[in-house]
Amino acid sequence: MLLTTTPTIEGTPIKEYKGVVTGETIVGANIWKDIKASIRDIVGGRSASYERVLRQAKETSMKEMEERALEMGANAIVGIDLDYETIGAENAMLMVATSGTAVVI
Repeated sequence: MLLTTTPTIEGTPIKEYKGVVTGETIVGANIWKDIKASIRDIVGGRSASYERVLRQAKETSMKEMEERALEMGANAIVGIDLDYETIGAENAMLMVATSGTAVVI
């Protein structure tokens, strides 16, 4: 399946619009990741553990969106948008939401 953030695919006409598809993933960080991240805040640098969780959440959300598009009979998703939010008590959860338009090319 072709996935793109652009509204069209250059040189490829869209034959049919199937509709909006979404994918959502909510993940929580555990206390060990929080402790490591706190240390990184003090000494500087990147938090590999949080980056890994964020990457996995994005991949899961994209995969969920792709599965929904396949169920609709689409073979591409255009106009993909990714949103990242912290939610929950003390912003302890991370939400990754993806959306796009399922199409047939």
